[in-house]
Amino acid sequence: MVVETPAGRPAYVVNVEVFPHRDGRWLLIRRGNEGHAAGTLAGPGGKVEVGGFLPGVLEATGRREVLEEIGIDLDGVPMAYVGNSLFVSDDGDSVVNVVFAAEVPAGAEPYAASPEEVAETLWLTTEEALAHPACPPWTRRSLTEATARPATLTS
Repeated sequence: MVVETPAGRPAYVVNVEVFPHRDGRWLLIRRGNEGHAAGTLAGPGGKVEVGGFLPGVLEATGRREVLEEIGIDLDGVPMAYVGNSLFVSDDGDSVVNVVFAAEVPAGAEPYAASPEEVAETLWLTTEEALAHPACPPWTRRSLTEATARPATLTS
């Protein structure tokens, strides 16, 4: 969701990022070479779209982005809240980032459904992700927070 100031510049953007997991591994993406944080590891995610009343808009946005970016349908899968942060994007927008984690359904296999946004998908343990040279500090923080959640979230 984008709220504009009278000058037409967004006051802030609401972004949702999801950290999918299964069998002790996190499903991360390496971002495409264009846009914010190009080439870095992240959870799939994107902006809340404006339009009408939508209960559970944050979870719905996360599910939509996971499907659009890595081809996994999380419809009906519980989304566990991990945390949130505020940052300024490369183009100067203030962004409220909301992070969730969700278990990937058995048999679901990711792929770069949106190659311009996703260069590749990676299944990594927390330790592997934290040590990966393309893992930025904000992804490290979110993964650390997600890993600290109850065992039902990360098992």
